[in-house]
Amino acid sequence: MTTLSRPLRLLLLGAPGSGKGTQTSKLLDKFSHINPLSSGDLLRTQIAAQTPIGREASSYITNGTLVPDMTMINLLAGELDSRGWLSPNASWLLDGFPRTAAQAHGLDTQLAANACALNLVVELDVNEDVILERIENRWIHLPSGRIYNLQYNPPRQPFTDDLTGEPLSKRDDDNAEVFKKRLVAYNEQLLPLKEFYDKQGVLTKVSGDTSDIIFPKLAKLISSQYA
Repeated sequence: MTTLSRPLRLLLLGAPGSGKGTQTSKLLDKFSHINPLSSGDLLRTQIAAQTPIGREASSYITNGTLVPDMTMINLLAGELDSRGWLSPNASWLLDGFPRTAAQAHGLDTQLAANACALNLVVELDVNEDVILERIENRWIHLPSGRIYNLQYNPPRQPFTDDLTGEPLSKRDDDNAEVFKKRLVAYNEQLLPLKEFYDKQGVLTKVSGDTSDIIFPKLAKLISSQYA
């Protein structure tokens, strides 16, 4: 495991199906002292614990509306603070947030006030045809969120979760026609988000069509600057 010589505060950008989760797992295995923070996991934990912010978020979700940006920003900043990571000396990796320029601006205001703004934002650049092929072959264990791919990460038993033996499911939006619409929406949001971080001088891109191609480039980038 590689030890970082200076703090890394990282955000991975990438289209749905680009492999952000896979790259995150690989980074945590390779580099010590990187603390992962998933906005989705955090939100689910808060809702399950019925905290004030969890109840607030749950009310929006129940009504079929998005959780407001400031609610999510306060949730993330509060969690970073409670873990002692809202500090210029901590290293962490954000997963799932921010997704828009407005979210990025709001989060940056809170982070910068504590001298711990993001110092590396990496876009995972994967060919759209490759992403669509991945989606067609993706199956999920709904209770845990574990994801399998019939091409490169198949379950040991067909369509069965490795740990529980329970059946895998196909999400309604895991087909090329629906997913193309998600990619269009993502790309519309991505450009202003990239422009925000590019102006800060922290944006870079890593390209490749497989995890095994992307990860060595990503690891080399981080090692050259932070290890």
